Amino acid sequence: MTGLKSKKSPAPEDKHHATLRWEDGQWRSLHSDAITPEWPLSIGIYDPQQDETVDLAITMRTPGADEALIYGYLFTEGIIHRASDIATVKLISPTEALVTLQPEVDFRPDNYHRFGYTNSSCGLCGKTDLEQLQRTFFHFPIPGKPTVSPAILTQLPDLLAQQQEVFGHTGGIHAAALFNTAGKLLALQEDVGRHNALDKLIGSSLQQAQFPWRDKLVLLSGRISFELVQKAASAGTPLLAAIGAPSSLAIQLAEENGITLIGFLRQDRLNVYTYPERVVASKS
Repeated sequence: MTGLKSKKSPAPEDKHHATLRWEDGQWRSLHSDAITPEWPLSIGIYDPQQDETVDLAITMRTPGADEALIYGYLFTEGIIHRASDIATVKLISPTEALVTLQPEVDFRPDNYHRFGYTNSSCGLCGKTDLEQLQRTFFHFPIPGKPTVSPAILTQLPDLLAQQQEVFGHTGGIHAAALFNTAGKLLALQEDVGRHNALDKLIGSSLQQAQFPWRDKLVLLSGRISFELVQKAASAGTPLLAAIGAPSSLAIQLAEENGITLIGFLRQDRLNVYTYPERVVASKS
């Protein structure tokens, strides 16, 4: 534990790098190839009564929407249940944030102990056991609702790709998007980490009081792991879809929490692993 101190850290910069590309049988020099930025963010919980900070986690993320990331991370960890549980968020340097919770929030640091840091590919690495992963406040979806047609679902990957601004420049970033059941894009977040992108999406909705997501669906640009289902479940997501495949534990958790899980979503096909009654040829 440390006091309220700001460490001097260099500011993140736009990343470009000289690159050699082999194309059409010859080498080309790219003097300014855009690279996805990845920087650490240390998140601490500050106790003004004791003038101490609990070092909660260090996550590797793409700078931007850091407050939304923090709100979403604390929510999906079960530390807060609503946006108002946070009194203040202070970004005291480009790589360090301090959160002050409302006095009535029952935060017990030992329940959230981590080993090491949270890297950009593993949202909940360092948790001690599976039971601890499941200690989260859930908004359970309504059984059988809402419904969406395969015709709408298969349009979503193209809609997502059209809106992925950072991916268009770098090709090295993940996305999490929120849609309504008519296929309208409501919100999009990008990050080098799959888990961070979803935390940012959850956090921004939490800040805007657009929660829970019981009548929405979420699309992920990559595969679906256990941790991503856990985060989606905490938001009351009834339909979770991805371009990639789900893991066996992801399917199990979706089954346990009433989530329709969709993988390998393409223009011409999709796989439904759980609760297929929400995917219907014509909406009722």
